[in-house]
Amino acid sequence: MLDAAPLIEHWGYWAIFGVVTLGNLGFPVPEEGILVFAGYLVWASRLRALPVLAVGILAAATGDNLGYWFGHHYGQSAIRRFGHTIFITEERLDKARQIVDRYGSYGVFVARFVPGLRFMAGPVAGSTAFPFPRFFIANLLGGLIYVPLSVGAGYFLGKSLAEVWRQLERMIGSVEHLALMILIFAAAVIALWRALSSRKVEHGRSHT
Repeated sequence: MLDAAPLIEHWGYWAIFGVVTLGNLGFPVPEEGILVFAGYLVWASRLRALPVLAVGILAAATGDNLGYWFGHHYGQSAIRRFGHTIFITEERLDKARQIVDRYGSYGVFVARFVPGLRFMAGPVAGSTAFPFPRFFIANLLGGLIYVPLSVGAGYFLGKSLAEVWRQLERMIGSVEHLALMILIFAAAVIALWRALSSRKVEHGRSHT
């Protein structure tokens, strides 16, 4: 069986950066899950708090700014054309555009905390010529709150449930194995939910 502990110890920060960046680009990966897990590893003294927070915030900003760049250069027609690959439906696109148009910087900030809208704020803002400095600041402020909250949740979960983790470790063999199982399950649930949502919208559209 693959021992995940050496992998996490050697490229844990790179894993955080990759998963969070991909999550903010719309790929069905458990970005919240890996941040929570990273918080647990901080509590377990396997990772350091400041690098985890810095990498998480940088990755969140990177993913969203890449999204903004895509929307700015290719527009909403490209989002409609390729969005189905990451389960962007016309309904979600319209909702994200309405939020950005109506609430501006505040809408970009709040989108950071709304699953399903988080990764769409960048492409939509870019495609609507939303000023990049305003987008960057609002998005960064959201990341400065969102990442510490997620990491902190994992830290305090580990601290408060230490005995439960020890019992699960004896049952399963390793806390890291359990956490990876949870992350894989979460990724599958996210992918299935997005696929079903997209299919539901398309089915409803075909009957109108």
